[in-house]
Amino acid sequence: MLFMSTLAFLMAGCSGAEDSNANSEEGKTVKFMHLWPEGSSAEHNRIVDEIIEKYESENEGVTIELEVLSNEQYKDKIKVLSTSDELPDVGMTWAAGYLEPYVEGDKFASFNDVLESDGLQDSFVSGTTEAFSVDGTTYGLPLELNIATVFYNKSIFEEHGLEAPETLEEFHHVVQTLDENGVEPIALGNSDRWTGSLWYMYFADRIGGSDVLTSAINREGSFEDPALVQAAEEVQNLVGMNAFNEGFNGLSDQEAKSMFMNEQTAMYLIATWDLPNYTTNEEVPQEFRDSVGYFDFPTVDGNGDKNSYVGGPGVGLFVAENSEVKEEAKDFASFFVQQWGEKSVSEAGVIPATKVDADSLDLPQMYVDVLDDLNNASNITLFADVQMSPDTAEVHLNQIQALFGGEVTPGDFAKAHEKALSEEE
Repeated sequence: MLFMSTLAFLMAGCSGAEDSNANSEEGKTVKFMHLWPEGSSAEHNRIVDEIIEKYESENEGVTIELEVLSNEQYKDKIKVLSTSDELPDVGMTWAAGYLEPYVEGDKFASFNDVLESDGLQDSFVSGTTEAFSVDGTTYGLPLELNIATVFYNKSIFEEHGLEAPETLEEFHHVVQTLDENGVEPIALGNSDRWTGSLWYMYFADRIGGSDVLTSAINREGSFEDPALVQAAEEVQNLVGMNAFNEGFNGLSDQEAKSMFMNEQTAMYLIATWDLPNYTTNEEVPQEFRDSVGYFDFPTVDGNGDKNSYVGGPGVGLFVAENSEVKEEAKDFASFFVQQWGEKSVSEAGVIPATKVDADSLDLPQMYVDVLDDLNNASNITLFADVQMSPDTAEVHLNQIQALFGGEVTPGDFAKAHEKALSEEE
């Protein structure tokens, strides 16, 4: 009897093991980690949950196991997990410099197959997946996108008989008219330095084309290219015309933003992450929101493509190279970005990296206009300091502040960049 009982127990144990193995074969679990907690990013968090629920309902047998951390907690944990090869199957990454160490360490999987087989590449705004690429291979699917544009106070413009400029000559006329009438033309807080870089980058793009700056940074070209030197000259021309608010090099971007929003200046160059302040933010007076418009950076001497922008994507999705469910992880990542687009803009005010049919959504007109611009964008040049290594980026930002402050000549500005970049080769 003891033998029979033991045998029955062993058989039951074997049966249980077989059932367990069968369950593991039938179902797959994809571990997904993101950085939008319910408290600080409620709408983002809710949208993610909805996408996961929909994916699981359409993919029987696949479970998404979720972990949510705050931004800084997320960054810290990803570093720790990468060192022990325990990255989540799907997680979030940033572009360019942040991405590269993980790619060099073989931590992130290629998305080239997904972009090609799903026809997904065409759904992204031009220039966004490139920011998540290294040597022609894409390692991240971008979710968010920001482009810099010139916001302006339509009421101030109308008061002085001005219209949104399309050329640099017209822009100079706007600046001169405002200055002569006691209005500070442009809000700039250049103690943050990247704010001044936006102006330089746009001049480089309009004078030398969309590739000239990136080519200099990646060493296919030179910072002493005449177009890049002229871009620096144009910056100093604006400074000489009193285009910017007094004391701009000592003010933060937040202080400059306050000047624009308090109607102390007429224009403000900033990225589209500021859109809610001019559309849906109920804490901003409706009268002011109604008075704000925007225009694309002007052409220079007939050169430049106004559909070429300075900006860059925010976070994107990665799939771990050593994931045991890589096929399911890639499928989920592809599904996620396709679902994210319309939901993120209409429900969370995010400008997505994928093209969106703005006419089909109930959005403020400014959102519709920006989305149309993005759908027609010919190029998006990633923020210069993001393209550079940390050491070179510091040189760039310091030189930007010196350029605006008249402490360096355009030629010396170019030479300083060239020296910093050549030392990295």
